Amino acid sequence: MLEVFFDCSSPWTYLAFHNIQPLAKEMGVEITWRPILVGGIFNSVNPSVYESRKTPVPLKARYMKKDLADWARSSNLAIKMPPSVFPVNSVKAMRGCLWLLRDKPDAMVPFATAVFEAYWGDDQDISKDEVLTAICARCGLDPQAFFAGIAEPAIKDQLKDNTDEVIARGGFGSPTIFVDKTDMYFGNDRLPLIREALIRSKAGAA
Repeated sequence: MLEVFFDCSSPWTYLAFHNIQPLAKEMGVEITWRPILVGGIFNSVNPSVYESRKTPVPLKARYMKKDLADWARSSNLAIKMPPSVFPVNSVKAMRGCLWLLRDKPDAMVPFATAVFEAYWGDDQDISKDEVLTAICARCGLDPQAFFAGIAEPAIKDQLKDNTDEVIARGGFGSPTIFVDKTDMYFGNDRLPLIREALIRSKAGAA
C-alpha cells in the first residue's frame, strides 16, 4: 500500500507528485492520494518552518534554491521559487482534490497536476477563484459544481481529518508518504528508498 499525503502549495510535493506516479506504475502498486493542508501541520507540530522563512540562513537558502532547480530539471518540470505569492492559501484547491476523489476520482490527478503547474510553473495564485475556474475548464470540470462541492461541510471536515491523521502518524510536512501504513518517508528525494521499501514489501507478501 502506498499513501501520499500532499498539499499543492509545497514545491517538493510538486516534484514528488510527478515522480512517484511512474515509480508506482513500475512497481505495480496503486497510490492512495490523501490531500492535506500543510499549514495546519506547521501550526500544530512544525512552527520552525515559519521562523526559517522569517530569518533564513543565507547560504542554506541559496543552496535550497539551487537544489530545487536541479531536481526540477531532473524531473523535466518548470518551477519558479519563490512564486509571486508565497506561501499561498491552497485550501480551496485541496478541498477540490478531496471532492474529486469522492465524486470524480479519475479527474483528481489531472486536476492536481494542473494546480501544481499553474502555481509552480506559471506563477498563478491558486487561491483565486478565477484561477481555479480556469483550471476546472482546462480539466473538463464544471466550475459551478466544483465550488459547490468544496463548500460542503463534509469536504471541509475531511481535509482537517486528513491533516490531523498525518500528524498523528508522525508527519511534519508535505509530501509525507507511507508504505504499508507505518513505514514513513518525507520528501521527493526519498523516492529511491520508497522503491526499495516497495520491493521489500512485495517480497514479504510473496
